[in-house]
Order: sequence, then C-alpha cells, then structure tokens
Amino acid sequence: MTELPEYDRSSSFKTLEKDDYQEFLNRHRGHRLEELTLIEDSIVSESDYGEPVKVSYFKATNGREQFVIKRFRNKIDEPLKYAIVPGDYRLRCVSLSIQAREIEKQLASEFPISPLPRRKILDFIRLYRAITAHLDPGNLAKASEVPNNPLEVYYKMDEVSLVTLLRNCRKLFEGQQYSAIERFIQREKDDGVLLLKATYAIQFKRASKAGKEIASRLLSSEQKRAKSIP
Repeated sequence: MTELPEYDRSSSFKTLEKDDYQEFLNRHRGHRLEELTLIEDSIVSESDYGEPVKVSYFKATNGREQFVIKRFRNKIDEPLKYAIVPGDYRLRCVSLSIQAREIEKQLASEFPISPLPRRKILDFIRLYRAITAHLDPGNLAKASEVPNNPLEVYYKMDEVSLVTLLRNCRKLFEGQQYSAIERFIQREKDDGVLLLKATYAIQFKRASKAGKEIASRLLSSEQKRAKSIP
C-alpha cells in the first residue's frame, strides 16, 4: 500500500494526505493477511495519472501465485478500495504514430530568416510517416519523456530508420536547408517532436478454473464479513 490523497469537497477539492494502508487494515480486520509484492511496471489505467476518480489495475505476487488487483473509488472524497480480479491482462499496442502537428509547428519556426515552404514541411512529414509506418514498438527504445496517460508511451526511432530518413532528406533539401534539417533530426530524435507515440489498450484474459476459485473464495469471504457488520 502507498500513501495516496483523498479530496475534501468543502474546500475546492483540497488535497488531504491519507495513508490508505490504515484504511485497508480497518476494512480487513479479522482476516488472515499475507504480504504481496507489487510487480514492477504493472499498474495500468485508462485515465490520466492525475485523475483522482478512476479504476486502476496492477499485478502482485505472494511468491507462489500472481494476482490482479483492482484499485478504485467512486467519488472524489472516498478512500481507495481494492478487489481481486480473476484472470490476467496485457497491454496491446493499437497505434504507433508520429507527432505530425508538433513537427510542422517546430519546422515552421526552425528557419526564421528564410522559412521553409509549407510544401517541403509536409513532404518531410509524409517521408517520416512512411519510414516509421511499419515499426514494432517491441523493437524500439523508450524515451525518457513521461506522458500524462499510462496507456501512452513515447519511443525513439531506431538507427535504420534514422539513416533512411537522413538519406532521403538529401532528395528533399539542399545546401544549408539540408544542414539545418540534419541538425533538427539529431536534436529532436531522442527527446523532441520526432519521438513516436504509441497508444495501448488494456486487454483482459479470462481466468483459469483455479484462478476463478481463488477469487471466488476471497469475494465470498468479503461478502460474509460485510453482512456481519451491523
């Protein structure tokens, strides 16, 4: 468990620091507890990181079995709740795209004295899109840039794509224009507008019979406890 905030409606949604571990202990008083270890980089959600009311999923293990845990709250002033979810999930890449608008805007400002014709800017964008259209994110290095949404990841183009892009740019630009484009590519490829944006979707897999039995026992125990509370 980690310390996550709650929000107070009476004061313009003022953040209240809250240790959700204590809430967890209160909710599960009398249950047999065992320590779970969070599986690194397994937390996913369809909402932005800063969104306080959302559903998140993460994986944890007790050293023998792996569990999928749902973390959620229905209202902004509620403490976080946790539930075991049968099955498993994985992230599936649904698109890998270039940052076309950002590239156009950046190139338009690269040449303040002698601006590039928009036609050449669009030619560069079409070229870059064609070169990167069939890349597999699994073969690319992640960029250091952290997006706002956990289902978005930025990647660097690979070396083959870089060489191909530079070689083909010689057909589009000459002299000082090519030198400027080369500097632009080298500057923006690792931490700029030439990063590739991958969008993922959460894909759930049905639980095995054993997994359903485990989740059923845990849910049944929780339901019985709820009924026993006056």
